[in-house]
Amino acid sequence: MALLTALFAFLYHLPQVYKWLLKPYYIASLFMSIAFLLVRKTPGICEHLSTQREDGNSCDFDWREVEILMFLSAIVMMKNRRAITIEQHLGNIILFCKVANVILFFRLDIRLGLLYLTLCIVSLMTCKPPIYMGPEYIKYFSDKTIDDELEKDNRVTWIVEFFANWSPECQSFASVYADLSLKYNCAGLKFGKVDIGRYSEVAKKYRVSTSPLSKQLPSLVLFQGGKEIMRRPQVDKKGRAVSWTFTEVRNILLYSLCMFLESVFAPVPEEEEPEAETITAMDTESKKDK
Repeated sequence: MALLTALFAFLYHLPQVYKWLLKPYYIASLFMSIAFLLVRKTPGICEHLSTQREDGNSCDFDWREVEILMFLSAIVMMKNRRAITIEQHLGNIILFCKVANVILFFRLDIRLGLLYLTLCIVSLMTCKPPIYMGPEYIKYFSDKTIDDELEKDNRVTWIVEFFANWSPECQSFASVYADLSLKYNCAGLKFGKVDIGRYSEVAKKYRVSTSPLSKQLPSLVLFQGGKEIMRRPQVDKKGRAVSWTFTEVRNILLYSLCMFLESVFAPVPEEEEPEAETITAMDTESKKDK
């Protein structure tokens, strides 16, 4: 099922894939992901490689290499179950393909393993993933403006994303968050972002970990009147982030929209009209007086 989901997502975003593949990051990543396949299958090169196959064919995978590749496929499918964008699908595939290539090259020849690992490091330092630069209705906060803006108007509900530019998860989520802001931004519901990689004091105040191993990035926090109402991912008593899904983002939006609608369409108390019997009695008394 996870494989079919990834396939349908790829076909749906196929026109965008061509644009991504033309960028240096994806060109380099694609080459690095299939490097071992190219070395093992290219005539003139594969004949000089060692192999554990019984037939001695060094231009085909041996049983251990097939086992590693099958394990790679299982890991990619498991990770892509939680992916919500095509960028995350591609990112997971690229990451684990590189890990598998490192293992395969070191197993084949330690010199090839060291060469491939060096190329991975150089590629990581020189080719950065493309950053989303599309339309959005998002206000970017600094450490000096976030508190004032959140407390400025109690009638406004804020959804604030705490992110870091170095986080691949934040980069993948950028387009999704921008799309949500385009659909749901209004006078009573606004979207904000703050770079806690840059403003560490904000991260400490709102209890969002900026560790490279942190599972809290990105964090979405719902504010009403400057007070936190809800956040995803939640943090348990031990300070660990609880896993969450994109469905919970929709739940946050629905909750905030309900709060906004309640404040806008709250029933206004009306003056009670006197009952009919009271009016009749008053008319009778007035006639007697006459």
